[in-house]
Amino acid sequence: MNAEVVAAVASAHRRDWAQVFATTARVTRDLDLAEECTQDAFAQALQTWPQTGIPARPGAWLTTIARNRARDVLRRESAFRRAMPLLAADSSVPGPEAVLDDDRLRLVFTCCHPALSKEAQIALTLRLVCGLSTAEVARGFLVSEPTMAARITRAKKKIATARIPYRVPSPDHLAVRVSAVLEVVYLIFTTGHSAPIGGKLVRRDLLDSAIGLARLLHVLIPADAEVSALLALLLLNDARADTRLSADGRLLLLSEQDRTRWNTQLIEEGVALLTGALSRQPPTRYAVEAAIAAVHAESPSWDDTDWSEIVGLYDTLLRLSPSPVVRLNRAVAIGLRDGPQTGLDALGPLRDEPLLATYGYVSAARAYFLRRLHRWSDAALAYEEALALTGNDVEHAFLAQRLAEVRTHLPG
Repeated sequence: MNAEVVAAVASAHRRDWAQVFATTARVTRDLDLAEECTQDAFAQALQTWPQTGIPARPGAWLTTIARNRARDVLRRESAFRRAMPLLAADSSVPGPEAVLDDDRLRLVFTCCHPALSKEAQIALTLRLVCGLSTAEVARGFLVSEPTMAARITRAKKKIATARIPYRVPSPDHLAVRVSAVLEVVYLIFTTGHSAPIGGKLVRRDLLDSAIGLARLLHVLIPADAEVSALLALLLLNDARADTRLSADGRLLLLSEQDRTRWNTQLIEEGVALLTGALSRQPPTRYAVEAAIAAVHAESPSWDDTDWSEIVGLYDTLLRLSPSPVVRLNRAVAIGLRDGPQTGLDALGPLRDEPLLATYGYVSAARAYFLRRLHRWSDAALAYEEALALTGNDVEHAFLAQRLAEVRTHLPG
């Protein structure tokens, strides 16, 4: 198969999946059919582009093919589909989308309808808006792939049977819907920031998708402090994206990154958004996370990092949004403030946390502190555990290198 075409189709999938799917869903009002037609369009590209050449606007080409495929199916199966539940037709009443007219945002709000559970909202949006595989979504939720597949299927059926409208909600219904959408955008970003599986540490397409959606929300509801705080958080983290890998592709820890290469424009924008958010309401989950990111972003060096402030912010975050992952990050911050043994003690209770049983970062954190204590045998075991739970190739290579270094200290 033509390697150039394969690369172009893969690039289009990363960049254009959401737009192609969302536009097709507006035609079909059937999420399963829209997904099928979108997949068919990408398959058609693999067959057609070697003969016709890669189009100047791949996304437009794919959208046309997917919509035409959808219309053909709808014409053939019109009688059958009249008896099937579909997405409710878009209302003729003008709303925010009349200004934004963004199919992706419309799709996100549809997937995040309150008729669905929070878990289903997030999973469905990651699957349909971002084009993540079911396996990738499952790993992000720390559940099995069959469990996630069933959850996504149930969510799509619920959207159809509940006649959920395919639109951005009107202003009077917007506030109650924003929280779920923000969580979706947040998880899209975190999945792209450290891809759960695959050969790349970062999925730039997901980062750009999340930031783009956050910016759209900020335009839609600029006075919402939580929207501003989330956008600040994404920008502050993204400011460091280009320094997380060395020139030869190795993972670099925060302590090893060249801070002169951090994106100061994104940092300044993020800090300004955070300041504005905090001036409008007390700290919320995303505001506190953004504040933690801002401490890192504004520290001139690793040694100058104010770990006491970071621990205090994690204490606040734990009260606002208690979760095993927050407790893990807090434990690591305590170890960096008070020393590796204190960090190990803080990590201890998390080893029995069921939701972290397949979360490799717990073992990786333990390995880091054990290594600093020169407990080489225990550190080797912890690195082996982390390796067994890591599906990302870049992180796997990093941990394997650390394990090899630790093993040089073991008795022959």
